[in-house]
Amino acid sequence: MFIPLHDHNSWEHVVSPVVTWGLILANVAIFLMVQGAGLGDAGHASVYSYGLIPSVFFDQKDLPFALDAVPAGWSVVTYAFLHADFMHLIGNMLFLWVFGDNVEDAMGHVRFLVFYLLCAAAGGLAYAVSAYGSDVPLIGASGAVSGVVAAYLMLHPKVKVWVLALGRIPLRLSAQWLLGAWVAYQIFNAVFAQESRVAWSAHIGGLAAGAVLVVFLRRSGVRLFDRGL
Repeated sequence: MFIPLHDHNSWEHVVSPVVTWGLILANVAIFLMVQGAGLGDAGHASVYSYGLIPSVFFDQKDLPFALDAVPAGWSVVTYAFLHADFMHLIGNMLFLWVFGDNVEDAMGHVRFLVFYLLCAAAGGLAYAVSAYGSDVPLIGASGAVSGVVAAYLMLHPKVKVWVLALGRIPLRLSAQWLLGAWVAYQIFNAVFAQESRVAWSAHIGGLAAGAVLVVFLRRSGVRLFDRGL
């Protein structure tokens, strides 16, 4: 749909968005070191060991001992640090890079980390419920990143964002139109997309969590919807 590049939105409360940077580094490191860049036995095994499998999460089935790396309940978060390939990783990390810093600025480091993990969990739970009984594992930071997008949209709808539309056309648009269209696209696909490899329900879960949590986790005095800009 579009590739985010840069927003003209300075930080007001933090010196550096260290949690956002740390999350990006963690995702990249896990993809390379734990998943073997998504290739071979390491890439395949990690998906089942740390991904969110609804049938395992709800104790309907058990993983083989060799793949049972973490308690099933933990997978509601661990899945969000795995990716299928480089494009999957880069896409999620670009969104986190462009929009995560300002959400972290609005919340503070610790609250932003809690926010990110809760959005990941909400996305994972939404998928697990919608795909109840499925053996198909969920991986990717999209649920958590969707929460970041929802928070950014509620905090800074008037900010201009540079993107590549259709992967090649540079455009500078207000976040309210750009991210609003992105949210609508997620909802449309969640309702109408059939047999898609994309877990749209996880995106919706993350979006809903992000929209609610930003109201309570933002710093005192931080206004929503760019009021006073």
